[in-house]
Amino acid sequence: MTKISPDEYLEQRLNDQISWYEGKSSTNRRWFKRLRFVEIVAAAIIPFLSGFAGDSLPIKIAIGVLGVVVAVIAAALGLLHLQEHWINYRATAEALKTEKFLFLTQAEPYDASDAFHLLVQRVEALLSKERTDWVQSMMKPSKEKNSA
Repeated sequence: MTKISPDEYLEQRLNDQISWYEGKSSTNRRWFKRLRFVEIVAAAIIPFLSGFAGDSLPIKIAIGVLGVVVAVIAAALGLLHLQEHWINYRATAEALKTEKFLFLTQAEPYDASDAFHLLVQRVEALLSKERTDWVQSMMKPSKEKNSA
């Protein structure tokens, strides 16, 4: 088996994972905020239009459509857990960055002779925990559904 150098590990594994988690965090944040904004605007327009509805079928249809939009977005946000993923991915990216900079500056706990091995162990533990948390969050709806 070929050994990997600290520089290779930092570039091929650690930097790659930091970029992936930062990208996923940003994507989840953007979608969460977009959907939440549309939900808020649609919900705010409903009472406004209600004042003008009277016998107007188009306005009543618009109110109904906006109500459906609000309900669908609320359900999608609950199902997709965009805010939760955004925060978890950001936390993981920041934890990985912390490990990287502690290692590069040889600060504690990376001030010993086995610093690289310790870095690998700690980074892989963070990544493993994130994978485990993700799997558990994906299985949660199935468990709730089965117990209901």
